[in-house]
Amino acid sequence: MFEQFKNARKLLGLNARNLNYIRPYNKKKSKRLADDKLLSKRALRKGGIPVPKLLAKIKSAEELENFDWASLPATFALKPNRGFGGGGILVVYGRKKVSKKILQADEQAISEPVWIKSDGSKVTVSDLKSHILNILDGAFSLSNMPDIAFFEERLTLLKLFKPYAYKGIPDIRVIVFNRIPVMAMLRLPTKESGGKANLQQGGIGVGIDLSSGVTTTAVLGKGKIVDYVPGTRMLLSGIRIPYWKEILLLAVKAQEISGMGFLGADVAIDRERGPVFLEINARPGLGIQVANLAGLRERLERIKGLKIKTAARGVRVGRDLFGGEVEEEVEEISGRKVIGTIEKVKLIGRNEKTVEIEAKVDTGAGFTSIDTDLAEQLGFEDTVTEFQKIEATYQDIKHLSKKERWDIYKHIPHLESTVVINSASGSTYRPTIKITVVMDGVVIPTKVTLINRAHLKYPIIVGKRNLKKFLIDVNK
Repeated sequence: MFEQFKNARKLLGLNARNLNYIRPYNKKKSKRLADDKLLSKRALRKGGIPVPKLLAKIKSAEELENFDWASLPATFALKPNRGFGGGGILVVYGRKKVSKKILQADEQAISEPVWIKSDGSKVTVSDLKSHILNILDGAFSLSNMPDIAFFEERLTLLKLFKPYAYKGIPDIRVIVFNRIPVMAMLRLPTKESGGKANLQQGGIGVGIDLSSGVTTTAVLGKGKIVDYVPGTRMLLSGIRIPYWKEILLLAVKAQEISGMGFLGADVAIDRERGPVFLEINARPGLGIQVANLAGLRERLERIKGLKIKTAARGVRVGRDLFGGEVEEEVEEISGRKVIGTIEKVKLIGRNEKTVEIEAKVDTGAGFTSIDTDLAEQLGFEDTVTEFQKIEATYQDIKHLSKKERWDIYKHIPHLESTVVINSASGSTYRPTIKITVVMDGVVIPTKVTLINRAHLKYPIIVGKRNLKKFLIDVNK
């Protein structure tokens, strides 16, 4: 299937996009607004859309020389006002601490702070000055015209995205046409991209189902399909994007404010503030088609000419036309969530210790079972230790009575009960502990059995006792 979408530009070439959608639907005034980040963010803020906080801006060499570097926070993003494709953006992640010896030996160190980039390299005031001069000279702007440099707050990473993003903040790109969201992808920063969520620089783009907000196909850089985050076993499909409806609404409202008919809306999710609008893009790239294994042209033609009166109506139309609306209808009718055979779960153990991991959904298993190593991560170290001592001491206790078996296990800390598990390979006797499982937003306090699953692919299987609120779709 990928061969059909390998060259996304053939599906909707840049020339065709410009002729059929950008020129007719994006007037010069609207494009000027989109190309001017400071102006567009001011308009978005005035329209009630949350945007990152502006820290400072530098419009000339004179302002650069008189700038108070000590006024900058420990972390920030430096951007060109008219930049494109992620070029010219410099992100710092903290301020380097200066030792007392250096302070005593070098008075300049007191007045000139030093920051750190994602790769650990230093950023000095001289580095910032040099970079800003390049921005002012138009090195990163459209048509190489003189530009403005500005400092912006760096958003805080959402815990959900921490295992998937290298250093930087992921964002969601939504293509909007005629007040209708038509395609979306999650953009993840990588080591290769230098912590920037940009596909041209080596980031990851992951298609998003418009109806559910769940990720689908992932593409690395300019076209390589991948299943996992590079160097890890973190599956890129199946991530449920928080605030999904709100993100789509923000994208459509941004289109209304900008006056453009066709645009790419970039939204990030801040840990404290929730969805925050990053920028309007008048010429969104076409890599989003590869990440969604679908062409834009067909979707755009399908909604051309529709009369959409409100942003909320546009979002409903987009989700119905281009998302898995059948799944939503099944959930509404049955009152149950539709899940696949492999699902991301959050486990909460003792003292609120939390682990997020992939679980195998197994309707053939009665109980949910977790690996002993996983139990230790959840705060049950002493439980596992005592369980392993008993296993080493008693080779076969299945022939004992229930009371005799309980007498052997009852001294184990945090033990809830003991159960006999029957399977094709025979019967085993296992202790249970109490944890909380969160799956697809459903909170399930439950007893789980302990077993050594180190030789198996998934450290947890979710059994049918915990699947009463779900329907299983084996194709997911």
